[in-house]
Amino acid sequence: QVQLMESGGGLVQPGGSLRLSCAASGRIIRIAVMGWYRQAPGKERELVARIPSSGTTNYADSVKGRFTISRDYALNTVDLQMNSLKPEDTAVYYCNAYIYDGTRWIDNWGQGTQVTVSS
Repeated sequence: QVQLMESGGGLVQPGGSLRLSCAASGRIIRIAVMGWYRQAPGKERELVARIPSSGTTNYADSVKGRFTISRDYALNTVDLQMNSLKPEDTAVYYCNAYIYDGTRWIDNWGQGTQVTVSS
C-alpha cells in the first residue's frame, strides 16, 4: 500500500511564500508522475503543477512565474515552492502520484493541506 504524506500548509499574507512537501512511501517500484492539485471552496479540483519522470514541468497559467515544483527521484518526494501568493491561491492542496507497486499502476492522492492567503 502506498501513502502520500503532505506538509507545509498554513496561513500567509498576500505576497508571502509557502513551501509544500510530499513524501511517497510504501511499496513503490516506479513513479511516473508527481504533482500538486488544489481545490477551492465551491470549485473543482485543478492542476497546479506536475513533473513526470522526464523532468519536464507543467504549470497552471495562474501560477506560472510564481510557483516552482521540484522532485527528488531517489527519495520519492515532490515539493511546491509558492511565492507571491495571492488570496485566490487559497485552497486545499493535494499531492498526487501515479505509482507502480509491482502489480498495477495506481493514481494516489494525499489527504490535502490547507493554504490560506489572507491579510
